[in-house]
Amino acid sequence: MSKRELIEPTPGDKRYARRDDEGQFTEMVDVGKSLAQDQRRDANTEAPKGQGDRGDRRH
Repeated sequence: MSKRELIEPTPGDKRYARRDDEGQFTEMVDVGKSLAQDQRRDANTEAPKGQGDRGDRRH
């Protein structure tokens, strides 16, 4: 699984994107929605660096 990268296609529109082996986008989510969902839920798994949407990170 590739790491998420932060992209800003237009000023003020930040998104987390994930690419496949060929460099094509496979998944894209708005940063605001992603962070809001993170705060609402507790994950059962611990995720590695760059995979924050796959579980919680230890602080």
